[in-house]
Amino acid sequence: QVQLVESGGGLVQPGGSLRLSCAASGFAFSRYAMSWYRQAPGKERELVAAFTSGGSRTNYADSVKGRFTISRDNAKNTVYLQMSSLKPEDTAVYYCKAARDSYMYYWGQGTQVTVSS
Repeated sequence: QVQLVESGGGLVQPGGSLRLSCAASGFAFSRYAMSWYRQAPGKERELVAAFTSGGSRTNYADSVKGRFTISRDNAKNTVYLQMSSLKPEDTAVYYCKAARDSYMYYWGQGTQVTVSS
């Protein structure tokens, strides 16, 4: 049974920080490219942060560059998203994605992040 379980979301004030976790099981985690997406109500799901498919280089959306950091721990089958200097526009459901290639990938169930005072 393939599972991607996000956790760590919640309510935070503007300027605050959160760390999201995505725990993976049921597949060869180390051979999958991991990424984080987010989706606000009524909007398209957008890429937030990702490892490149072949290595440890990372890509970030311009809107989060310098504020968010993606990391992974293959020994724990877990990918993280460290978020700082959070803004109200960061409010969304955040999803973890594991991709073997363009045709084989999995999504987590999502975790809600709300940035509000």
